[in-house]
This record gives sequence, C-alpha cells and structure tokens, in this order.
Amino acid sequence: MERVHVAVGVICKDQRILLSRRRQGVHLGGLWEFPGGKVETNETVSTALYRELEEELGILIQGCEPLLQVRHDYADRPVLLDVCWVRQFTGELVARECQPLLWATPRQLTELDLPAANRPIVAAVLARLEQMPGA
Repeated sequence: MERVHVAVGVICKDQRILLSRRRQGVHLGGLWEFPGGKVETNETVSTALYRELEEELGILIQGCEPLLQVRHDYADRPVLLDVCWVRQFTGELVARECQPLLWATPRQLTELDLPAANRPIVAAVLARLEQMPGA
C-alpha cells in the first residue's frame, strides 16, 4: 500500500497551538489534529502546506521551517507526515470546512484525543515551547 504523504503545520500563538477536529466519517474522524493535508504529485511540502492552510483556514503562511518527519503505519494505511513550524501567517483564521478549531495549551496537547502518528509531533512541540521566551 502506498504511503500517504501529508504536510502538517504547527501554528503557534501565545504559547498555544492550533488544532482542528477531523470530521466524523473520515479516517480517524472525531480526533484532534494539527492542520494540513496531502502532498499532491509534483508538489513540495511547503507548497502543499501553504495551499492546504489557505484552503482549510484562510491564512497565508509568511514563514515556516521543518520540525520533524513522522512515519507511521495505521492498520489501513501508512503515512508520512512532514511537519513544519509555522513562524508567521496573515489573514483571518476561519474554519472553511466548518471543522471545530482549538488553540490548545501545552497541557491540552497531552490530554486530547489525537491520532497515534501525532504523538511524536506533540513531544517535539512541547520541547520547542519550553525553549521559547516566556515559557
């Protein structure tokens, strides 16, 4: 089975991290996740992330940097998550797909139901937040 390549954005504001809830009826429906989406053929990770965040949230990334890569095998599909730390964005944040959004605290990141592939992302985010001024 072909690995699904996903561009993921970690969007931080005031020591909180943006999460969105997956729609019921889709793979991993009802779980909270970091926003992003599939990388299309002949598309770079950053191009996919810019496109997905604009489509889903109405924001334009002004700067991002790679955070980590996660390979995970779910029972029904393997995934490759290319995770980027979004440094800055412009635009009014809007849930364009009517998905619930949450600015999660570091504690909530450890308590909410997230997909298994997101666990290494949470660990990396928490480590990064600890290094930030004001932590």
